[in-house]
Amino acid sequence: MTTKILINRRSIQLLRVLVSGIFLVAGLNHLLNIEKTAKRIEQANFKGLAYFFGEPQWLIVLSGIVMVGAGFLFLLGYKTKWAAITLMMVLIPITLTVQVGQITTLGPLFKNISILGGLLFFILNDTDNLLK
Repeated sequence: MTTKILINRRSIQLLRVLVSGIFLVAGLNHLLNIEKTAKRIEQANFKGLAYFFGEPQWLIVLSGIVMVGAGFLFLLGYKTKWAAITLMMVLIPITLTVQVGQITTLGPLFKNISILGGLLFFILNDTDNLLK
């Protein structure tokens, strides 16, 4: 038995646009403020996670490019599920590295958890077909 849940199509578009904004802004911030972002990583309790993946400056540039690119595709609604998966794959390591284990970043930690919830909505639901 399949249950049909009705969702306003504008609410789906609005959620997608609003969630994409954080990635566009954060991605540009990574690209324009590499040293400042690197200092935040250096001060993080779990900075070893970043170093596990490589040199932080290169990771900052790479994550910035990915966030801007996938964020833009997500904003447009093109390959939404894959853009959301890509953004989630960037969001999780950033969250674990910079926000987990630091009481001063408890607010941003839960912000990222909320963003993850928004991405999961688009990963788990076939919104591309809902909007057609």
